[in-house]
Amino acid sequence: MNISFTFKNFEPSDHLKGYAQKRFEKIGKFVPDSEADLQVNLLVEKFRHKADVILNADNIHISAYEDSEDMYSTIDMVLDKLEAQLRRMREKVKNRSKQARGNKVQMNFFSYDDVTGEHIPTIVGTDSYEAKPMSIDEAAEQLNTFDNEFLVFLNAETEDVNVIYKRKNGDYGLIDPGN
Repeated sequence: MNISFTFKNFEPSDHLKGYAQKRFEKIGKFVPDSEADLQVNLLVEKFRHKADVILNADNIHISAYEDSEDMYSTIDMVLDKLEAQLRRMREKVKNRSKQARGNKVQMNFFSYDDVTGEHIPTIVGTDSYEAKPMSIDEAAEQLNTFDNEFLVFLNAETEDVNVIYKRKNGDYGLIDPGN
């Protein structure tokens, strides 16, 4: 990530430059794109210390502005604003990918006819519902609560559809399609 600083109406100390550089490098964890540009404009007008930050990456354009009576606190506040915007953006992308994937689950129920001594499976019912994201422990609790034999859920950690079921010995089994 390329970080450029502009200082206006004051001469920054080496400590302030180092502090600002160190603080704004944290943004790199939110933006893995090495071609991202972060423009930081710091200026002083009378007794107000102002910071204006613009982040440009592939599909990201975010800006934040803050002012206060101290440049260090201004840097901290504008960085908090920028991080909050990046977190919201990352959460939106994550939610959109979950929705686009379609988490509908369809279950078929089979019945066995014994006409000639052979068991022939036939579908006797179909049920579909939205698989809810939850941890494996939450799924086990819900399985006990509703006293079902199995539960289909969206694993919150892996974002894959999993099935948890009760085994004959009372333990639980987990079906995870994995990668």
